[in-house]
Amino acid sequence: MNAPPPDVPRVLAAISDATRLRVLVAIGNREAASVSTLAREFPVSRQAVAKHVAVLRDAGLVEAGRSGREVLYSVRPGRLQLAARWLAEAAAAWERRLAEIKRIAEAGEPLSGEGSGAAEG
Repeated sequence: MNAPPPDVPRVLAAISDATRLRVLVAIGNREAASVSTLAREFPVSRQAVAKHVAVLRDAGLVEAGRSGREVLYSVRPGRLQLAARWLAEAAAAWERRLAEIKRIAEAGEPLSGEGSGAAEG
């Protein structure tokens, strides 16, 4: 399994918070949304929503744009897709490993290091 690209840990950390993930989904359900609009949907303060949006922005998951005096946020799916691809590759690597373990177990083959003839103490 390859190490994740540098942006993947930041993306995963950003969406690991349940409220922040719900904020990302709420933004994604619209073309764009302001912090004030989002704050009406959550049982936290506007400032708390703004902090969640800032973390999402720092992770590259949302971008800001202006509409008059209002700052609107929209989803940037590229980083999320990058994380999803890496997770799929990691899952496939683990599936291959587990399939090999199952094959060895069913065949009754010794694991490496067993049956090497070394004296036991």
